[in-house]
Amino acid sequence: MAGQKTTDKTPLILGLDTGGTYTDAALVDANSRQVVATAKSLTTREDLAIGVGKAMEAVLQVYEGENGTKAAPLVRLTSLSTTLATNAVVEGVGGRVALILIGFDEGALGRAGLAEAADPAVTYFISGGHRGDGTQQSPLDKAQLQEVIALTKGQVSAFAVAGHFATRNPAHEEETARLLQEATGLPVTCSTELSNALGGPKRALTTLLNGRLISLIERLIGASQAEMDRLALTCPLMVVKGDGSLVSADFARTRPVETVLSGPAASLAGAAFLAGETTALVSDIGGTTTDIALLHDGVPMLSSDGARVGGWQTMVEAAHIRTSGLGGDSEVQPVRRGRDNALSGKRVTLGPRRAIPLSLLAQDWPDMHHHLDVQLAAPVAQASDARFLIAMMPEGVPDWLSRSEKTLAAKMLEIGRAPLADIAPTQVLLGAADRLIARGLVMLSAFTPTDAAHLVGQFEGFDKQAAEKGGLLMARQKNALGESLSGTENSASEEARQAAVEIAQTVLEELSVQSGLRLMDAALAEEGHGEGVFSNNPILSGLLRHKVASADSRSLTQISAKLDKPLIALGASAATHYPAIAKRLDAKLIVPDNADVAGAVGAAAGSVRQRVMITITQPQDGVFRVHGPGMPSDFAELDNAIASARQMAREQAEERAKAAGGDKIEVSLRETINEVELGAGKTLFIDAQIQAEAVGS
Repeated sequence: MAGQKTTDKTPLILGLDTGGTYTDAALVDANSRQVVATAKSLTTREDLAIGVGKAMEAVLQVYEGENGTKAAPLVRLTSLSTTLATNAVVEGVGGRVALILIGFDEGALGRAGLAEAADPAVTYFISGGHRGDGTQQSPLDKAQLQEVIALTKGQVSAFAVAGHFATRNPAHEEETARLLQEATGLPVTCSTELSNALGGPKRALTTLLNGRLISLIERLIGASQAEMDRLALTCPLMVVKGDGSLVSADFARTRPVETVLSGPAASLAGAAFLAGETTALVSDIGGTTTDIALLHDGVPMLSSDGARVGGWQTMVEAAHIRTSGLGGDSEVQPVRRGRDNALSGKRVTLGPRRAIPLSLLAQDWPDMHHHLDVQLAAPVAQASDARFLIAMMPEGVPDWLSRSEKTLAAKMLEIGRAPLADIAPTQVLLGAADRLIARGLVMLSAFTPTDAAHLVGQFEGFDKQAAEKGGLLMARQKNALGESLSGTENSASEEARQAAVEIAQTVLEELSVQSGLRLMDAALAEEGHGEGVFSNNPILSGLLRHKVASADSRSLTQISAKLDKPLIALGASAATHYPAIAKRLDAKLIVPDNADVAGAVGAAAGSVRQRVMITITQPQDGVFRVHGPGMPSDFAELDNAIASARQMAREQAEERAKAAGGDKIEVSLRETINEVELGAGKTLFIDAQIQAEAVGS
């Protein structure tokens, strides 16, 4: 679609948003700040360049058709937001990363969810680290480090390094990174590159996630740059961070974890740009995730504790967004465990893993119909029915896979696409397939809410026949009581076909209920009532799960849950799914124009922003220690320490903003000095934090 007419001298900004299902594009007039053209293309996970290039090319053609002039020479900036990093964290996808903890004891793994995130086979504890005052705790054990280098050769894709009190003295992290890079040539991330805050395990978790995401973001940026070259776009490429600000592509390559919540943050900016509401709940439903945030006075709220994604609490500065693994392409599975679930009538679960909808895969792979027909003709249903694997290894089979994983990966690379039952007929290979999916090397295709929407006539954009066959196979699946969901094994019967539609309705109802629960949880949490109030309370959740519009005059009571602020719904499937969700919540629903490309619009509206925190401590009377980059500096007077910290924070923030691609940079300072009143006009200095924020165009 197009917006207003522009002249042949109008500077344009090209916004791109690469999601799990679609890549969106929007051209914004840099002077009037109006959307002048939009387009979208399917995201091609096996080769991101295809989807990115098609979206770019399409939006340039829309503009040229409306305005009669070439668009490429007018584009002054290309800005990219993405949900790929968010999706990867939620799904647990990413490269195999060695975690090196310097000066920590093994109890650190029990904090901040680090044990669940780390691979124990490549997690190492090295002697060294520092104390809270920045002095050395013990010497860095370089002999241990050499052993780690030998043990991890050919086994990992990156290193994550976190040192004890490294924010007070980063020397051991920096030396470890230097030795690792010289010996291996692999990417190395230090925790102090990502955060100046205390909390070693949480910094280590953030650093580990960064290492996992490096290859993913590298592929996306490389694909985007290649397509810009092809289309003669000579402008800079920027990437949206999780707080909605922009960084240069080169900067994002080394710190990809900062793009976690990039897509949702861009969508929030797009919502404020498009909806005309200053205070509302914003819900962005994508293929993999649903992202919920509060828009207050037209501005997204920032998280004070760092981004929380898929259950992980990170130290990434980001908009206060709650992200869950629930989307239009969430994997649907029958409830196979828990007799109580089966007896209560709950038949399916959704997510958190994303799957390519059967109806979408069939468009590019017509042979899939043959495999679906074979499965439908089988006398007994199998758990692997309507489940397919797609190879995602443009650089070949990684060396660090296990033997069974290598065997399966090599076979998938040769075949490209195959039914799960054919490629993984044993439990060992099924386990290997699951791990390859988790590492992003193989993609799953299965029945999803998008397929369910085809069955009930809400959406018909892909191959409806494939969705119907998937629904029939889903209806034959067994529940926790060993019964088929449809009550029949005969997929050709009319009863089974009706059951398939009922299963589709059940899937969409479950999506509606789960979305409503997350929205109510978010609203109550913003009011200070805690997280998970609705979803963790069976009585409250029952209000949404069993809510019906009843006109029965004999009803004595009516108990309901209501969302009392407008609900702005974004995403390609917002208009499909959110009317039912808003009805369940008695909420005013707004699906603005261009809601399906809000992320691309928001990406085009961003600016560069970098923050730096410098801490001052008092390790002993008469000594004020400034903890910044490099070795700490000591001062005899607090005023001198504060002056040094201000200068250091200002210079480092400006330097980072320039490295991130900023121009016309302005720096502001915010200071917190913690002191205790002792009486008689005397105070005891505890510590101080000097924060600098550099903002540029």
